[in-house]
Parts: sequence; C-alpha cells; structure tokens
Amino acid sequence: MNMRRWELVFKALSNINRLKIIRMLKGNKRMNVSEISDALKISFMATSRHLIILRNFEVLQSEGVKNHVVYFINPKLPNDFKKIFKAVY
Repeated sequence: MNMRRWELVFKALSNINRLKIIRMLKGNKRMNVSEISDALKISFMATSRHLIILRNFEVLQSEGVKNHVVYFINPKLPNDFKKIFKAVY
C-alpha cells in the first residue's frame, strides 16, 4: 500500500469518536445514529459526520430498517483497516 493510502487510513481513524464507534459496532452489532449519538454523548449532526467518514472509507455499511438507518462494520472491510483492527482490537 502506498503512503498516500496510509495517510488517508490514519486520518479516518484519527478521531476518538470514530474509534469508539468502531468499538461499539464490532461483533456484528447494528446501531442507528441516535443510539450512537446517545452513547457518545455528542450531537446527532457530529455523529452523522463521523459515520459518513467511516462509510466513505468502507469501514462501515448502512441499511434502512423501519424508518431508521442502521450502521454496522463492513463484512468486506478493506485489508488496510483489517490489519490495523487486528492489532488494536
């Protein structure tokens, strides 16, 4: 993997709230934005921004379920993230 990709990977993981989101969702757990926002004690909007970043990097996937969007760890997580998660989590 080239240095630019590593830079982007580490930027995606450089926020404590994004790391907490990943930890909350590991183990096939699914949560909606409100649940994540409440658990982190941050605004709905800030939570949404973090989720979008993680989804754009293919760390998370989302799915509409009964008027909510639930987020979960991408089962096809990119290899660079797998390497980091294996070491950290």
